[in-house]
Amino acid sequence: MKFEKGKKMLLVSSYPPRECGLATFTNDIVNAIKVVFGDTLPIEVCALQNNEKRYHYNKEVSYTINSSKLDEFQTIAEEINERKDIGLICIQHEFGLFGGEYGDYVLAFILALNKPIATIFHTVLPHPDEKRKKIVHAIADLSDRIIVLTKKSQEILTSHYDCPLRKTQVIPHGNHSILWEQKEKLKNKYGLSNKIVMSTFGLISENKNIETTLFALTEVVIKHPEVIYFIIGKTHPEVIRQEGEKYRNLLIATVEELNLKNNVVFINEYLELKELLEYLTLSDIYLFSSKDPNQAVSGTFAYAMSCGCAVISTPIPHAVEALEHNAGILLKEFNNPEEFKVAILRLTENKEERVAMGKNAFSLSHGPIWENIAIKYGLMFGELTNRMEDLMFNLPPIKIDHIKKLTTDLGILQFSKFSEPDPESGYTLDDNARALIDMVMYNKLFPRDDTVIMANTYLKYIENIQRETGWFDNYKDFSNQLTKQNGEVNLEDANGRALWSLGTVIAHKETLPADIVLRAKNCWDRAIIRLSDINSPRAMAYAIKGLYNYYTIYKEDLIEKHIEKLADELLRHYKINSEVNWCWYEDYMTYANNVLPEAMMYSYLVTGKMKYKKIALTTFDFLLSHYFMKGQLKVVSNRSWFKKENERTFYGEQPIEVATTIMTLDLFNEVTRNRKYKDQLKLAFIWFLGNNHLQQIMYNPENGASYDGLEDKCININQGAESTLCFFKARLIMEKYLN
Repeated sequence: MKFEKGKKMLLVSSYPPRECGLATFTNDIVNAIKVVFGDTLPIEVCALQNNEKRYHYNKEVSYTINSSKLDEFQTIAEEINERKDIGLICIQHEFGLFGGEYGDYVLAFILALNKPIATIFHTVLPHPDEKRKKIVHAIADLSDRIIVLTKKSQEILTSHYDCPLRKTQVIPHGNHSILWEQKEKLKNKYGLSNKIVMSTFGLISENKNIETTLFALTEVVIKHPEVIYFIIGKTHPEVIRQEGEKYRNLLIATVEELNLKNNVVFINEYLELKELLEYLTLSDIYLFSSKDPNQAVSGTFAYAMSCGCAVISTPIPHAVEALEHNAGILLKEFNNPEEFKVAILRLTENKEERVAMGKNAFSLSHGPIWENIAIKYGLMFGELTNRMEDLMFNLPPIKIDHIKKLTTDLGILQFSKFSEPDPESGYTLDDNARALIDMVMYNKLFPRDDTVIMANTYLKYIENIQRETGWFDNYKDFSNQLTKQNGEVNLEDANGRALWSLGTVIAHKETLPADIVLRAKNCWDRAIIRLSDINSPRAMAYAIKGLYNYYTIYKEDLIEKHIEKLADELLRHYKINSEVNWCWYEDYMTYANNVLPEAMMYSYLVTGKMKYKKIALTTFDFLLSHYFMKGQLKVVSNRSWFKKENERTFYGEQPIEVATTIMTLDLFNEVTRNRKYKDQLKLAFIWFLGNNHLQQIMYNPENGASYDGLEDKCININQGAESTLCFFKARLIMEKYLN
């Protein structure tokens, strides 16, 4: 499942340490592809330079071209042609990046190459003159794929340059992942907790039209002296070369003249990414004042949205598309300080609207995070090189950050708003049982004191919510009080899951402190007497998993009898509901369906009875036949259960169903040694990594959380306990399959 050794993608672009937006863009792509695909999609860079300066590059840069010298383009093209290990060349295109008229030296380069080429147009100008149109048309004609960053650019390319639509693809500008709850923390860190922070950033030039925002601020700061405005970035190197600091000095003089020196801060640096993202994250409002109506896209604009800023922007095409879902205020005109003033006052004086817009911007920016952009580049590579089947996703590191953040002294909280734990959601036995199992598994693989401490917290929740009768309640609020939900919903599944978690602790007595195991055993002894109260199929299945784990330590006849009784009941459900084309225990499929055949296989392992194994295999293979389609896992939708008499509904996929599929595939692989289960397990896991219908990752790379749901057109980016714990468990299982 790897690319043939050495097969590479070559990116042609400016590149750091050169300071320009396109260099940063290309570096972000290189880093993201490494994260997503690891060594299976190697990247090299051909760095474009100008006459003035030579740079010391990182090792991925294997070629440099002086963009003002035509002969260097031809020479390097010939060298690239000699390389059998380069599969695709991606040319990042801006007209000013290449030498010649309208950058037409790039044509000589493309004509000399004999490899597949994808050209990424960062600027697509409408109403071109004949010369520009011919150059763009020629580039498009000679390229195997044309990438643009906005739908508007795609429209212009097809209507103004006669580029075939079938040859074009929209891959938006990428964003960086940040954690929503960092906004207030960073304000405190920088001593800005009592300020309304606005910012703009990028390489400073006259085209940014920053003076417009300064004129707008004069009345704003009189009403709201708490407003502070950061102007972040060095002057553009090309501007420095042509006119020095003339424009910056004009801005500084304007600040003095308008008496804004207490409210405007210049940060005259090319900030490292971490510091830049901190400034953007702590910003409440982002001001985008470009006066170029043909600016197709802005990386600074994209970054600001991804950091949860409410954006006020002039109507460049990127802003027109991005702000249509109430993520900010789209101005009607360019170079209009009055319009900026009104918009700034509106957001300054309405915190609720400002925060709502910031949240909308944050949500909308999830789709084009850099990891998802890397997936699109990787899939393009696979398609244009006919190597799609060899694409291999890189396993993300195991992170426990979000589980820790969700955990209080009482247990693990149920929900998050984005990545921020929601105390109002309270606690459930379901999630604390899941968390206990996860920590036991994690401690076995990577023994750590803090893991045991967390396991103790979850076990304590289970102990405290057990009734005198041995039965468990499920729900508690943040103040540790039982809620009325315990009397309104069926508690059987939660009780079955509690038995599973307790059995798991008991089964790991060799790797856990004796006190924790003893407490779990005492809890188990009180609960097992209520086993006959469990009647629902999933609750029985969870109980069987707990009984199996207990049996690995205490091979008691009574435990075997309990398992056999429950398995026979599941078998009875199967006989009642199954038909020729419906090999299942119920007349519908809901959530955590895999636990049913999994429980039957565990029953076989304890009793040795083939009838359980036979039904386990029959039902699991039936389930898998509905789950794996066209090289992807597509689990039952939470919008509508899959009933045997109805057509199946798609989308609305949840991590719990994916994780339970992986758990059951792992068991069936171990028991049967049938390679298909191992292959399907790996295929199921990469659902989290982007092998799904949206081609987007389903985990948060910053904190190790999982997103709550895969919808038809977007991802639910809340990160609750159930989703995160299920992803964490699945990731732990994948440790067995690293080779």
